[in-house]
Amino acid sequence: MAAAPRPLARRLRRLTPWGALMPMAATVLLAYLGSALWTLRISLSSSRSFPKDDFVGLAQYERLFGNERWLQSLEHLALYGLVFIAATLVLGTLLAIAIDQRVRSESLWRGAFLYPYALSFVATGLIWQWLLTPGNGGFELDWLQNEDKVLYAVALAGVWQASGLVMALVLAGLRGVDEEVWKAAALDGIPRWRCYASIVLPQLGATYATVLLLLFTAAVKVFDAVVAMTQGGPGTASDVPARFIMDHLFGRANIALASAGAIVLLLGVLAVAAPLLYWRSRRAAAGGQA
Repeated sequence: MAAAPRPLARRLRRLTPWGALMPMAATVLLAYLGSALWTLRISLSSSRSFPKDDFVGLAQYERLFGNERWLQSLEHLALYGLVFIAATLVLGTLLAIAIDQRVRSESLWRGAFLYPYALSFVATGLIWQWLLTPGNGGFELDWLQNEDKVLYAVALAGVWQASGLVMALVLAGLRGVDEEVWKAAALDGIPRWRCYASIVLPQLGATYATVLLLLFTAAVKVFDAVVAMTQGGPGTASDVPARFIMDHLFGRANIALASAGAIVLLLGVLAVAAPLLYWRSRRAAAGGQA
């Protein structure tokens, strides 16, 4: 009969998982939380090329929201985000429903639709910049030179890249739906499309919360595709907050103003993420009690 483990050995076994988590915990605390706090501190100073250990209160935020370029970039972000998120949600859901019909070569289709997400945003931007330039690509469109349409062109590139991710997440949710739902709908004579719209998709609230959070974050930090496709042009018609921040951080040597812009974007993400995460936790808790 084997001897019982010693108390020290039992303690070490319990501590082993925590030890494995320590590097990630340290990364979150130091790299993410630490850098966010440092950015907040810099945004409250008068730093220019180098950090200054002074305090000017909310002066940088007043300058930021008094800057016409910043306000214009927020308007561009709102339009881009609305088009990007709505179109990606719709297209990704339709792709997931199509593949959920147990099509032939399903893995091949999934890989093909998900492949654009594996590309860098710079590569995506360059591909669509080439396609949408008259005389170069396959489309005779002038959207990149048109101030009224350029944001839609950037959004089109984003939708092409991110729809596969939405497809994969929604498809995973669809495959988790109880087969009895489909059988009951068939017995009641409910068309399949109506079953998706009225019964199945409403059950994927947690999945869509995750999708919305990912898409909103991607929209807020859009930068690479804009730089690759338009450089913020024509004029400033496709300028976005992330480009404003990078320009002031590296091009105009104003790290305090850039830091203030970064904090504003962070607060925007948190304002959306916190309610979604709270809702998901409440939903999970209610499901566990049921």
